[in-house]
Formats: sequence, C-alpha cells, structure tokens
Amino acid sequence: MAYSIQDIATALGLTAEGNGALTVSGVAEPATCGPDQIALAMRPAYAEDLPHGQARAAMLWQGADWRALGLEAAILPPRPRFAMSGLSAMMDPGQGYAPGIHPSAVVDPSAILGTEVSIGPFCVIGPGARIGAGSVLGPQCHVGWDATLGDGALLHAGVRIGARVRIGARFIAQPGAVVGADGFSFVTPEVSGVERARESLGAEGTDAAQSWARIHSLGAVRIGDDVELGANACIDRGTVRDTLVGDGCKFDNLAQVGHNVVIGRDCLICAQVGIAGSTRIGKNVVLGGQTGVSDNLVIGDNVITGGATKVLANVPAGRVMLGYPAMKMDTHIESYKGLRRLPRLFRDVAALQKAVSKLAGND
Repeated sequence: MAYSIQDIATALGLTAEGNGALTVSGVAEPATCGPDQIALAMRPAYAEDLPHGQARAAMLWQGADWRALGLEAAILPPRPRFAMSGLSAMMDPGQGYAPGIHPSAVVDPSAILGTEVSIGPFCVIGPGARIGAGSVLGPQCHVGWDATLGDGALLHAGVRIGARVRIGARFIAQPGAVVGADGFSFVTPEVSGVERARESLGAEGTDAAQSWARIHSLGAVRIGDDVELGANACIDRGTVRDTLVGDGCKFDNLAQVGHNVVIGRDCLICAQVGIAGSTRIGKNVVLGGQTGVSDNLVIGDNVITGGATKVLANVPAGRVMLGYPAMKMDTHIESYKGLRRLPRLFRDVAALQKAVSKLAGND
C-alpha cells in the first residue's frame, strides 16, 4: 500500500518537509532505496549513502538539511527510532495469513471463537478454549484445553499454548514459542548432591547415584495485555500457583522463564535469558542477552543487567548490573580494568624483585 509523506507524518504526529504529496510504498536503507521507497537515514553517517540510492524522500534526524542531501521530501523526528516504530507498523505487509478457518484445522466443538478469527492449516484448538475476536493463528498452532487468548492475538507458525493458560489482549508469539509447558521440578528421595553443594558452597557434593522424581505442575500461566514472545521462547507453568507475566513485557528469542516466576509490567527480556523458578522480577526491568537469574531471588524495579550477567543474589531497585557474579556495573568495569593491568603489574614486581636481589647480593 502506498502512503504520501504527509500521510506518514500525520500518522506519526510529525511534520512533513518538502513535497508532502510524494508517495512511497516501502522503506529501504539509503544505498538500496528506490524512488518509490522512503530511506531510513536517521543519523548523519547513514545519510552518506543516500547518493548511492535513488531515494526521493527520507526519514532523517531533527535539524537535518534535507535539501542539501538532494531530497524532495523528508520527515525529521526528534526521536527517529521511536518514529521508526510507527513507520514500520504502517509498512508491514504481514504474513499473508488467510481469513477464516482452514479445512485442515481441528477445532473442538466446545471451543469458543470470537468474531473475525483466522485459524491456519493444521491448527488444533482444544476443548473449552477461548480465542478472542480478531485473533490470527498461523499454521500448526495448538491452543490447549480451557486456555484463553485475548482479542487481537497473533500466533505465528508452531506456537503452543498449554492447558488453562490465560493470555490478555494483543498477544504476539513468534514461531515455536511455548507457553504452559511443565516446570523443571524434580526431587531425589535423599538429600541430593546439588543441595549439599549449594549449602556448602561447593565444599561438599556426592558420588552416589541418584534418581529423580517428577513434581507435577498444577498451576498454569497468566499473561497480561500487549505481551510479545520471541521465537522458541518458553514460559513454564507454575508448580501450585500460576507463573505470572505483567502487561507490556517483551521477550526475545530463546528466553526461558521458569515455574512460579513473577514478572512485573513493561519488562524487556533479551535473547537467551534464563530466569529460574520462583524468582520475582519488578517493573521496567531490562535483562540483557544471556543474563542468568538464579531461583528464589527478588529483582527490584528498573534494574538493568548487561549481557551475560549472572545474578546470584537479590538486586535492589534501580541498579545497573554486570558480570559473573553480578555486581554494580561501574564496580565491575573498575575490576576489569584492574584485571587487564595485572600482567604489567606482575612484570613490574618481577623487575623490583630482581633489583632487590641484586642489592642484597652487593651487601
């Protein structure tokens, strides 16, 4: 679909510069932009590639001299990446999911489907499941017994929603995401080596063979509104109570949320993050890629962790953490600087030892 630059600017709450009637039907990087696309050149360094393409219009940065860049029209947002959010929504052609219920889908007679629901090929909708109005399920999705999807859900190919899961409005799940698998809960008849190692901080373990008994997951998962799951992200059901995810949370690919975890609203959980069971995450928390959070911890509101941080203790609200084990980011950086200086320090100490040894020999 084509939009005029004026239409785009109005939709974004911005002002169009130049020829607002110019129409575009897509977006592109500056060097590959065609005459019917809008170039994304939101920094001066990106704008250097505009002469290599055929862009007539671009989204730039506030105060950019768009005429000097040879453009006919431009949009100059104060926060370009935020404006890109709205622009990308306008230009998204979607996945081509067809309306209606595909003949190969299996929908239990007791399931309740809202208006204008799309059910793709080979989907299975279980007994008592409820699918909200305007929801779209891509091919090979499964919604389990007594599960609920709110209005406007979008499940891409191969998403699995387990029994009794409750999900709010406008939920988006990328291919392969799983909500409501059993938690990873096992126990040994005797005190396990893991328990002894943890209690003794590694001083004691066991060399005896141990068998593991399953603790069944009797709880479910409850997810708020406007939550998004990345590809192959997994949220486990609770052991007795439900695992909880607040409104507005966004999960990247391969994120793992353990049983009984509670996550506050508007958290950002990046790729390959693992949150162990029964941990509580506050509001507006950002966990950088490959962050690991141990079980039964409390992470306060507005905490940020850098990539590959390993959280082994409670974190107060507002802290920025980094490292293994996690510590305040500024402290970790100072420690890392000290670590890098160690080889030079060792050389200096060796030289001093040699000098002292010579002096002692002269005496």
